[in-house]
Amino acid sequence: MTQDATPLTPSARDRILETAQRLFYQYGIRAVGVDRIIAESGVAKMSFYRHFPSKKDLVIAFLERRHRFWMDWFTRRVRELAESQTSPGLGIIADALKEWFSDPDFRGCAFINTVAELSEDSPEQRRIAADHKRELRDFVRTMIPERPGRSANDAAELALLIIDGAIVRAQMTGNAEVAEEARTLLEFLDGEPFGSTA
Repeated sequence: MTQDATPLTPSARDRILETAQRLFYQYGIRAVGVDRIIAESGVAKMSFYRHFPSKKDLVIAFLERRHRFWMDWFTRRVRELAESQTSPGLGIIADALKEWFSDPDFRGCAFINTVAELSEDSPEQRRIAADHKRELRDFVRTMIPERPGRSANDAAELALLIIDGAIVRAQMTGNAEVAEEARTLLEFLDGEPFGSTA
């Protein structure tokens, strides 16, 4: 799931963001300094600071961009995969995850990684990460029908826990087959009555 480069001739801001996207995701936010981003994006220092007065501003822009890119890819791919199934359930999510985990550039979830890296005094970055997970949960919720004895909201929360666990496990092991373990749990969740309908 490599992010495509910006088409045509990208602006200085786009080049900075494209470089930050690649470096932050591959190496982590703390490990990558502004000077390296300036050098690899090929922009002048003044141009960089005109667009991003601080590294914090760049991190926020990176997270917002990553959120849009990843959610667009994930929701589109899950829907495409679901179209080929006669009765798709939550297990279809595992197919999309496995494709992502198999990408040579896979380095886990940028939002989980960011929260793990940054300190408590990074509320804006934490808010973006929380919003990303909330939107992912809400998308998963659309795949879960309400039925007696089961709360679709509760099921979506559990599905998100399975997804996040699979992402971290795949990052730790480098094994895309972790998605098959997630499939087992997601399919179990599909058929399991639990929770309350209140």
